Amino acid sequence: MITSPSSLRRSERSRRATLDAALELCTEKGYGRVTVEAIAARAGVSKKTIYRWWPSKGAVMLEAFAEVFVDATPFIDTGDIAADLRTHINGAVKVVSTPPYGPAYAGILSEMHHDDCLARAVREQLVDPRFEAAVGRLRRAQEQGQVPAGADLSLAVELLYGPVYYRHVLRKPPQDEATVAALVSHVLRSLAAERVS
Repeated sequence: MITSPSSLRRSERSRRATLDAALELCTEKGYGRVTVEAIAARAGVSKKTIYRWWPSKGAVMLEAFAEVFVDATPFIDTGDIAADLRTHINGAVKVVSTPPYGPAYAGILSEMHHDDCLARAVREQLVDPRFEAAVGRLRRAQEQGQVPAGADLSLAVELLYGPVYYRHVLRKPPQDEATVAALVSHVLRSLAAERVS
């Protein structure tokens, strides 16, 4: 969420109505046709209220998407890194391939290429924290002896997420559970091979 002093005083009912309205409109019209005016009208709040809390339509969509994405992609620790990564990546695939979240995120990714503020917010509020959490989960697996010492954990995270983003951005069919299992297995094998080479 993009925070500001005014965000601390937000009405939760109005915030929720705004986020829900943004996602509904994205599903109905497509990201590019959604406007702040339309979000305000659907949510029953003023345009001024939205701009007091968010700097842009993209910021509204980002908060709506990030809430769902973070909830759907926990970094659990069952003691089995392969199973935990499969659970995590399957959760990510499900969110980005399901309306309204997938179309909203595709719009955010497109818009951030010409909106530096939104690009920074995506990195700070979503990408960087999730990346660090993924590295942290792999580090715990390393401490448990499931991932070799000295393995490049940051590269492993990029290898895991890269195919998800590739398919999402290019509108290719999402991975199924078998494909995700193969991806996780391949990445974990590559960490072991990296130590040997």
